[in-house]
Amino acid sequence: MALATDKEILRLVNLPGPRFTKILQISVILIFFIFKNFKSSFIKLSKFSLLFICLLVYDCSPAMITKTIFSLAASIIKFIIFYLFFLNAYADTVNKKYEPNEKGILALMYHRFEENKYPSTNIKINIFQKHLDIIKENNFSFLNPKNFELEFNKVSREKKILLTIDDAFSSFYLNAWPILKRDKIPFILFVSTESVGKNGYMNWNEIIEISKEDFVFIGNHSHSHEYLVKYEFKKFREDIIKSRNIFEENLGYNSKFFSYPFGEYSLEQKKYITENFDYAFGQHSGVIDLNKDKYELPRFPINEKYGDLERFKFLINLLPVQYKIIIPEEKFLLKSNNPPDLIIEFFNDQPNINKINCFSNEGGEWKDSKLIYEKNKIKVIFTEKFLPRRGRINCSMQDKEGWRWFGTQFTLN
Repeated sequence: MALATDKEILRLVNLPGPRFTKILQISVILIFFIFKNFKSSFIKLSKFSLLFICLLVYDCSPAMITKTIFSLAASIIKFIIFYLFFLNAYADTVNKKYEPNEKGILALMYHRFEENKYPSTNIKINIFQKHLDIIKENNFSFLNPKNFELEFNKVSREKKILLTIDDAFSSFYLNAWPILKRDKIPFILFVSTESVGKNGYMNWNEIIEISKEDFVFIGNHSHSHEYLVKYEFKKFREDIIKSRNIFEENLGYNSKFFSYPFGEYSLEQKKYITENFDYAFGQHSGVIDLNKDKYELPRFPINEKYGDLERFKFLINLLPVQYKIIIPEEKFLLKSNNPPDLIIEFFNDQPNINKINCFSNEGGEWKDSKLIYEKNKIKVIFTEKFLPRRGRINCSMQDKEGWRWFGTQFTLN
């Protein structure tokens, strides 16, 4: 029996002719690459939509439609290769584009309230109230964590403030919670599950009570709140799994937010966090923008020393410094790589890179860092080793919009 021709097959299955499919193919490919400029809106499509786009790109070709069943198998194989090796990599880099109008999200980190014998983690409640008043006087909006994903993945044309509170101390519930509840000010409360109910900490009834408000999110802060970066990976993983199980048991869900205890983590630990949470916060200073690594989000620590009103007025007006990547990605230093070879890579069209100045606590004292400017990169030259436990570097720049700031933190073995 004679085999059907390509045209006969098209008529049988009611598929469009070669000319139409060729036009459709070209149109879809053009649309597909236009989507590349839409940043997060493209990668936020459902997996089904991504599959559909890929199938259109590969299967609208006349050669793919009109050939035998084997060409369909070939199409599926090509699609799998395309999806796994191109789209997954693309999704991680699609946002990497300098946005000149980005005002950013500024996250503040508090711990204790009116526990005056702990000045390094405490804020006096009257000063905390003044902080809130200053934010309102500057007409900055408080960011509700339920909208964090939406706000993170777009250009912030107006500055937003995100309040975060670590450790769930009883002093927060007694002193700060009534103020935040009265004014319905949104925040994330990061809870270490092992300490819940112990002396000086909130219990689960109190945590559940505040979690019922639609402006409150409960975040995961590990189970033990130990120096997890020192843990063997198996022990680290067990600690995180335990905290997630306790969250599920008491709250009925696992939080999408995580904060690293002491802001410390290794690259291996960070990778595990990416597999179990949507966002993770450190304790290095800086302003969040849509190009920041969502598992290394900066926060400004606030306490009695660093919470004075003049400093606070300065920092809440800070703008982000956008960059592509900071190398090394590994933030856990050994003796062999202390000090690190630090490179900050910026965007090709990003202005004023040569105006950036950095300072670090290398050698145990804060000092200006030596910088080498190379096109869209800055190499930071450290002359001394960082001392335990943490090495910090902060960079700033002033332009016509105001002061810009970012920092990073290394943990030492």
